[in-house]
Amino acid sequence: MKHSKAGATNIHPTAVAHPKAELGRDVTIGPYAVIGPRVVIGDHCEVKNHATIEGPTVIGRNNRIFPYASIGQDSQDKKFSGGEPSALEIGDDNTFREFVTLNRGSPEGGGTTRIGSNNWVMAYCHIAHDCLVGNETIFANGATLGGHVTIKDGAYLGGYTAIHQFCSVGELTMTGGQTMIAQDLPPYVIAAGNRARLYGVNRIGLQRHGFAPEEIEAIQEAYKLFFRGKLSARQSLATIEAELGQSPHVMNFVTFIRDSTRGICR
Repeated sequence: MKHSKAGATNIHPTAVAHPKAELGRDVTIGPYAVIGPRVVIGDHCEVKNHATIEGPTVIGRNNRIFPYASIGQDSQDKKFSGGEPSALEIGDDNTFREFVTLNRGSPEGGGTTRIGSNNWVMAYCHIAHDCLVGNETIFANGATLGGHVTIKDGAYLGGYTAIHQFCSVGELTMTGGQTMIAQDLPPYVIAAGNRARLYGVNRIGLQRHGFAPEEIEAIQEAYKLFFRGKLSARQSLATIEAELGQSPHVMNFVTFIRDSTRGICR
């Protein structure tokens, strides 16, 4: 295997690391872990016992991968034969807990699954082929993404949340446990249920992320105009833009809804 000479790389004697794997500085590979070819692992990562990483997969710095996680396996797509180009890209400072599964992309979805930085992915979560996950998200135990799902920055998925293929979840959204999402979920909201229903603005989450009170009130007003008003969706968005368009967060809310292709959870 290839790795930097500056800084020790600790590979347990029972681990299997392919000679073509590229390991950065101060990487730790635990007992019985398996690292395949075409895998790149950045500096200061820790791969605990019995985890498996296949490629093509590129992992950034300071990531922690817990026992029995399966990273970079073929996409679970019946159209994927195994010979097409596909990849998984992971940023920095992520935690992937026990039995997490992350699949590479498929040609139909662009070929790459991408996961950003500073994400906390708890046990038994699944991120399918061609998903795009932002930064600073939290996936509680058992949260599951179908293929081609987009999760924006700061989203919090409650335990066993399941998201249908091709759906998008906006920034700083929070879902309750066992939520089933089959349409797009706009930013800054709380959702729960099967199928998901909205329960207002995620005010506490916005406060924790430093949103000013006037920004939260603007988002709250936009939410009321769109979801509780009597205007059509197009008229509601035009009204929100005219009355609250000075807020970039409100405009993010408006743009997300306008760009939706699957419809919006109501």
